Amino acid sequence: MKVHGFLGNGFQEVIYQRALAFELNQLNLNFQREQEQQIYYRECPEPIGTRRADFVVEDKVLIELKATTKLEEVHKAQILNYLRAYRFEVGLLINFGEKSLNFKRFIMTLDGKADTSQP
Repeated sequence: MKVHGFLGNGFQEVIYQRALAFELNQLNLNFQREQEQQIYYRECPEPIGTRRADFVVEDKVLIELKATTKLEEVHKAQILNYLRAYRFEVGLLINFGEKSLNFKRFIMTLDGKADTSQP
């Protein structure tokens, strides 16, 4: 990815957010950064709260950014929880903190199961 290729690792997450926003703009993609997302519980039709998502792209893909030395299981669990609670199907977990860019794609199926296979 261009952002990691140019900046490398070692910066705070907000720097990568700003650079990724620039790149998404260059690609003419519709996105929101730090957008409030409604949190849903099970089949409850009303949201139970809100939380900001790092990025929502084309109203379809949730992107969670990290700038840590290694992705941990807790980070993977976090994005799966977000997908379920925000009712999104596709998510990307991107870590800029490692020497090489590390990213994982997550797909939440209709039955609430996660497919974490990589492209």
